[in-house]
Amino acid sequence: MSKKPKSTDKSISNRRARFDYELGEDLVVGVVLTGPEVRAARDGHVQLKGSFVSVINNELLLNNASFSLRLNQKGETNARTVDTSPRKLLAHRKQIDDFIAKKKAGMTIVPTKLLTNGKHIKVVIALGKGKKHYDKRETIKRRDIDRDTRRILKR
Repeated sequence: MSKKPKSTDKSISNRRARFDYELGEDLVVGVVLTGPEVRAARDGHVQLKGSFVSVINNELLLNNASFSLRLNQKGETNARTVDTSPRKLLAHRKQIDDFIAKKKAGMTIVPTKLLTNGKHIKVVIALGKGKKHYDKRETIKRRDIDRDTRRILKR
């Protein structure tokens, strides 16, 4: 009998970012994590909802990303704590300078996906422009119309 290889193609996406922002150019960057944070990411205990990227001292920092870290305490099984501290993002200087220039022009940098493929943990960040309330309603209306047409075509 042959066993199927275990799939390591996990990714955690930020669906809310697609709803709140009109996303443009994206970039895959590395992220500096500790051991328990890597374990939480590989187990899928990360939430990107509400997270954003800030620029401090010409460095990109991932803020407000929730990593649910496992506590190794005797007698407690699966005890976890949530850590939302800022984490440094790793990219080439030219890419960072490009994103900083566009951020100064009024764009927002949001994380859209956390990739745990292979050896390294990566974050996909994208430039976004905030949607107005009427744009969000239009997105909901378009999604409902598409769902109805798919339902009709299926019959």
